[in-house]
Amino acid sequence: MAQHSRETTLSGPVAAHRLLSLDVVLALLALAGALRVLYLAAPTPALPAEAANVAHAVALRHFTAFTDAGGAGVSPFGWWQLSACATVSDAFGRSVTALVAVRETMLLVAVLGALLLWVLARRLGLTRWAAAAAVLLLAASPLALGLQRLVVVEHLAAVWALGALVLLTRPDARIRHDVPAAVCLLAAVLTSPLALVFLPAAGWLLVRRSPVRAALVAVLLNLGLGIAFGPAAGLLRPQLAASGRPSVADWVALDPAWAVLSTVALVAAPAVAALRPFAVSGLLLVAALLVPGVPDTAVLALLLPVTPLLLAGVVQAVTRQRRPSHRWEGRRGTAVAAVVLVAVVAVGWGYGYPAQRPAADRGGPLAEARDWLRANGSGARVLVDDGAWAELAKAGWPTGALVAAAACATGCPPAEWAVFAADETGLRDRYPALDAAFDGSGATAVFGTGEGRVTVSRLGLPPADPAAPSETSARARAGEALQASARITFTPDAVVPLRAGRVDSRLIATIAALAALQPVRVAAFPEVPGEDPAGQPRRRVLLTGGEDGAAAFYTGQRDPFRPSSVVRTGDGVLVTYLLFAPPGLLVPFSSP
Repeated sequence: MAQHSRETTLSGPVAAHRLLSLDVVLALLALAGALRVLYLAAPTPALPAEAANVAHAVALRHFTAFTDAGGAGVSPFGWWQLSACATVSDAFGRSVTALVAVRETMLLVAVLGALLLWVLARRLGLTRWAAAAAVLLLAASPLALGLQRLVVVEHLAAVWALGALVLLTRPDARIRHDVPAAVCLLAAVLTSPLALVFLPAAGWLLVRRSPVRAALVAVLLNLGLGIAFGPAAGLLRPQLAASGRPSVADWVALDPAWAVLSTVALVAAPAVAALRPFAVSGLLLVAALLVPGVPDTAVLALLLPVTPLLLAGVVQAVTRQRRPSHRWEGRRGTAVAAVVLVAVVAVGWGYGYPAQRPAADRGGPLAEARDWLRANGSGARVLVDDGAWAELAKAGWPTGALVAAAACATGCPPAEWAVFAADETGLRDRYPALDAAFDGSGATAVFGTGEGRVTVSRLGLPPADPAAPSETSARARAGEALQASARITFTPDAVVPLRAGRVDSRLIATIAALAALQPVRVAAFPEVPGEDPAGQPRRRVLLTGGEDGAAAFYTGQRDPFRPSSVVRTGDGVLVTYLLFAPPGLLVPFSSP
């Protein structure tokens, strides 16, 4: 009974310790997940290659081939992981856009990475609070929030590498743990070749324990890499993305404190025996930043979980080495150091969080362009860039009707529409055949502004006759005549586009004809979203008063004056015409 009582007494503090650790790690994971949900759809910083990775994931879900516009690198194994995770979690079905659907996978990967970092820190001998500080830096850093929301395969590679290191640092590790560790390392390298920088750390940990087992893991890893980069190279061999923006400077601007603390950790970590293997990998990643052509974003994605671990380990080692003469002196020194550290981090984070502008709207310009095209050109053959390909394919557009920009390497296949969310000028420079596809075509709808601008163009329209009278001038003069009619009443909002010549000629002609039958009240010429920035005339009208007669009048029209829809609403009768009125409907108003 005495022995049983003693075991119960000893187990109480141990159980409480474990429960506290569980509470701490769950709180940290909840923080990491919540912040990433908030910033999931943030538009900046933007990575051009992200659209291609999303498109490849969507293409694999549809079991179809896709060729990106170049510069995104190659990672078949990484794309399969992205597609499988988004499919299993039904992210494609729940999310507004394909981009947000695949970014949800990045959210899960970030939370899993934080959990693995906690386990690794504890197995390296870090205290509960030192491990918590390392995970907190990874979970809440603005740089980590901005980077880990992007669809970058290196995030997947970092989790595989952390999983391998967790297995290799297991206190009671056996050969049965070394084999999964070798598989994780192989998966990391197949996801991104940059993950090779973690092999020295893994080898160092194995050699410390058993050179024979290190040789076994090396044989397994070399065998897998030999197959992947040899006979199966066409299916598995990864390649790095092209270098470009965002650069290291762009990322560091979000969190300067991370750069300073990371530098301190990388310099000091080799002095701590337990941290040396990881310091080597961190220094190799820093060296990779100096290699021309290596993408900075990919390197930082792998470096993110390393430096918080090194920093926490260095701070713990320094704290333990100090032996103050008085206990109060030690506590005061630790408190001062903690306050200084928190102040440095807070100053950096004060800029980084607002700079990313979390977006409440998970759709964005590309989703608006997709919806507009579905309403005005459903099922048509569309020339698209990588981002538009993913969104239209996710929305159910036939993939056979989507012509990727890369298909214009020698000559563009015929298409009726074009949707470009990326730098159209850059794509034209890369694929000169695009110039022929866009010859004589102008923007039909424009969504968003700046770098997020999405342009929808109608291809194949006959070129305008330079000798023909201006349609805009004819519409403006006809609008003035319409406004002068005593049988037609316009609200002030309706007068502005009418006098500017921005109302469709079919509407002007039919309103004049309707006024001959009954008095007409025009409440508005509602804008079709995206068309005003492209210079398209308003092709909708809201009529109030005499609604029965107005609805019957427009329903009975014939081409070219037959509207696409006549809808009774709570505000009146909404009449909508298709795009592109035939020229010459207002010939009497063509000249002053």
